[in-house]
Amino acid sequence: MRTVILSLLASAIVVTGIAYAAEFKCVGERIEKGSSTWGYAKTQGSDFRIEKGSSTIGYVKNRSGKWAIEDTGSNTLAWLNGNRIEKSNGSTWTSLSDAKSFCDGPDPVAAAMWVYKQAGKL
Repeated sequence: MRTVILSLLASAIVVTGIAYAAEFKCVGERIEKGSSTWGYAKTQGSDFRIEKGSSTIGYVKNRSGKWAIEDTGSNTLAWLNGNRIEKSNGSTWTSLSDAKSFCDGPDPVAAAMWVYKQAGKL
């Protein structure tokens, strides 16, 4: 009996150890890192402008049901297409769930934050 209880406790510790908090979290338009404000995801109609401090680092624009993730030069870095983040050439880069484990926020913002990290813009 004692072995069973210890096994269950060890399993619970392992399972809870796997779950971790996202590095970034959206609270309204504010993007937090830890407990501090890192930047903002400001809405512009149905689109978003992502800011770090007071500087814009990119945009997420709704285009025919897909989200274009752009830098400040209007270059499309990636697309959020359903549950996939795609490179500009259409190949799957990662899943939305991976992006949401990095940034807990609205789908387009989470995807953009993940892409900006890969592009060295964070």
